[in-house]
Order: sequence, then structure tokens, then C-alpha cells
Amino acid sequence: MSEPLRLGIAGLGTVGIGVVKIVQSMPEMLAERTGRTIEITAVSARSRDKDRGADLSGYAWEDDPVALAKRDDIDVFVELMGGDEGPAKNAVEAAIAAGKDVVTANKALLAVHGQALAEAAEAAGLRLRFEAAVAGGIPVIKALTEGLAGNRIKRVMGVMNGTCNYILTRMQDAGLDYQTVFSEAEALGYLEADPTLDVGGIDAGHKLAILASIAFGTQVDFPAMQIEGIERVSIEDIELAAEMGYRVKLLGVAQMTGRGLETRMSPCLVPMASPLGQLEGATNMVVLEGDSVGQIVIRGAGAGEGPTASAVMSDIADIARGFRLPTFGAPASALTRARAATSTAPAPFYLRMALADKPGSLAKIATVLGNAGISIDRMRQLSHTDPSAPVVIVTHKTPRQALDEAIAAMDGTGVLTAAPVALRIEEV
Repeated sequence: MSEPLRLGIAGLGTVGIGVVKIVQSMPEMLAERTGRTIEITAVSARSRDKDRGADLSGYAWEDDPVALAKRDDIDVFVELMGGDEGPAKNAVEAAIAAGKDVVTANKALLAVHGQALAEAAEAAGLRLRFEAAVAGGIPVIKALTEGLAGNRIKRVMGVMNGTCNYILTRMQDAGLDYQTVFSEAEALGYLEADPTLDVGGIDAGHKLAILASIAFGTQVDFPAMQIEGIERVSIEDIELAAEMGYRVKLLGVAQMTGRGLETRMSPCLVPMASPLGQLEGATNMVVLEGDSVGQIVIRGAGAGEGPTASAVMSDIADIARGFRLPTFGAPASALTRARAATSTAPAPFYLRMALADKPGSLAKIATVLGNAGISIDRMRQLSHTDPSAPVVIVTHKTPRQALDEAIAAMDGTGVLTAAPVALRIEEV
């Protein structure tokens, strides 16, 4: 059997301790599956004294993750701290400079600095692996880089933030408003320290940017993504969507067109009977469409100690086996920056607005939509007791640009009492 593979783990939160537990609890199985023993040599975290539910006494301790990354007695630096700057970035760069392979669960780091890190690792003959960075325990990175290597990917889409899916499904199941369920999720510890990373669509956007790079052979370009969070989705939106046979999901979509690469993360209506529409709780789902394989759907736990640690260990096992693959499935030096494109494909839209409750208000809105070439499929005025009249319109298929121009023109009518909410209806 080969020499042991020695790990240095930076970050001993939920995922880091999950990795420690796997290594400690099943050494024989890991050795049998990889052909060598896997050992933890040293660790790093903010506090030495915290009770983490695992015995760490046999490992060297480094207060500074950069010092851990440079240690001579580690072969793989496992970065589980998070963040796109600061200690995580500095330590990963130090590990690559010191000749260490890197395994990370840090989607923000890869979405912002993935191209530069991949180029540095590959130039040094090192591996940078990140299965756990996207969709927790779902092996979607392996699916794209290995299982679907013989396909031209046509589209990637999915629900990639379990917190948002929990909030939206909880609102529907319990009939609760957004703020109430947001507070519940916060009390349960589901939200990031900065909640906008979750509910603002940023966390899911990081993941989609990584998948788009692999799927379409382009450089990671998170800034080019169109992102809209779920903060303005109301219980009325969810209930009205259900009446029409839809559910509201924070949906990511990436596809290459003749105009460039479209990447968008936004709340959408999806058919209730579709796999995405049936997705409950904090679960993630990724849908991949290839020219040969057709459509495949992968679902599973998108976060948590066990699922994410499992994904980290899959990367460690591949390194132990000697498996080599370019970071994003193709040599980083060959990846080019795609032209960013917005979607021009027409789609129906759900439009909710609050109008001044006076004669002619609705007629003015209908006129604006007609002037923009937008046809109304159905329209409903909701019961109300306050001075504003809530109105819901579902359009026939129209380009998003036309709808945005119409919404901008509505400001000049003097009948809007709040900014409209527009949700794409995605047939998946």
C-alpha cells in the first residue's frame, strides 16, 4: 500500500468536523477504496477550546491557516472556512505555492477567484477539487466533468439554496408570510451570518456560476449573472401560483445561446407536477440537459454535516487514488470568458401590483402593456380593505426586456402605489 495521504483541515465547523468524523470512523474502508490510508495531520480553527464533539487531541494545531497550508507534513490542504477573501483565499494560495493539492467547499472563493486559482494549481501540476462547493451532497460536479463528458450541455438549471426552498415551501404549507418564516429559519440556524447571501440569491448564484463554467467550457464569471432574491415574494404570490398549478422556486438557469452565455438566478413559477415543483424543504435539485443523454435530474441534501462532508471526502478519495482532471473539466488556460447575454426567449410572466383604488387605474396599466406589445392572458383583482387595490396579471409569452420596459413606463401613469413584482413562468 502507498504512503498515507496526510490532510490539513482549516475550518472545524459543521463540515470540518463531519470530515474528521468520517476519517476517524472508517479508516479501513477508506484504505480499501483508495489504496492508501488517509490521515489527518494538523488542523486550524478560530478557537482551540471549543467543544466540537470530536477528539482532536492527536492532531497538530495551527492558529493561522496559512501556516497550516505550508506545513511539510500535509499533502492535501482542506479549506472549509468560507469567504471569498481573507484567510480562505490567502491559505489556498499559500497551499498551492507550497505544492499542496487543495480540496474546498468554498463556492464564493471559486465563483470570484476560481479562474486564477485553477491556473495556478494546474501550472504547478496540482489538483483543486470542490465537489462540496455546489449542492452539498449531490455529486453534480462529477456528473458534469465525468459522467456527461461525452455530451454538449444544452442547459443547467436547479434549486441550489436549501434555505430559500425551505422558506418558500414553509410559506406555502403553513400559509405564513415571508417575514415570519424568515425569522423561523434564522432561529433554526438555516441562514448565513449575512442572510442576503441566502435570500438575496447570491449563494445560489455562486453555485450556478461554477456549474456554468464546467458545463459550457468558460471562465467563471459571477459578476455577469442576473440575480434577484426572494425577499419580495409574498404569501399572496405563493397562494395565487398554487391556484394556477404552479409553485414559486428560486431557480437558477444557465444556457449558451448564439448571443452568449445566459446565467440568471431569480424566483420563478414552475409547474407543481414537475420534479422542481415537487421539491420540498431544504433539499436541492439540479437538472442537466445534454445532447446525447437528454434530461437528468439529481436531488439530495444541499447542506449539513453529513452530506457536505461526504462530498469533501469524495474529492479526498480521488486524490488518494491519483485521479487527475483539470479543475473545471478543461484546462484552465484554455477557458475563455463568455459574452454575457440576457434572455430574449419569450415566456409568460406573473405580474402583481398595487394600484390606486380609483376609476381608470387598471385601464392605464392595460394600455401600457398593450403599447409594449404584451398580451394579457388572465387578470384578477384581489379583495382588499386598504386604499390600494392588489391586481394580478398573467401575460402571454413576452421577452423580459419588453416587460421591464412596460414596468418602467407604468411609473409614469401615477396609479402604482408600490413597485410591481414580476415572476417568470418557467416550463421545465
